[in-house]
Amino acid sequence: MSKVPGVTLSFTSLISAYKKLQSGLVKQVKALASNISSATPGSFILLQFQMSQVTQIGESISNLISQVNSVINKAISNQIAR
Repeated sequence: MSKVPGVTLSFTSLISAYKKLQSGLVKQVKALASNISSATPGSFILLQFQMSQVTQIGESISNLISQVNSVINKAISNQIAR
């Protein structure tokens, strides 16, 4: 966990924010799909852009977790080797 004055970052808060973002996107997709006759090309492009952003954020979180896991495993193996 990183400490910056007034800011706390944890996996819990990161995943919670990601879930909220993903949930909002799902609501937008449902709203657009339920009223498809009034949808514009711009709304589809914006939705596609938002979907790609959510995907990239999810991949970044996954990579971060993988890197942390790797650091922990190396620290454990270093302790065992001593």
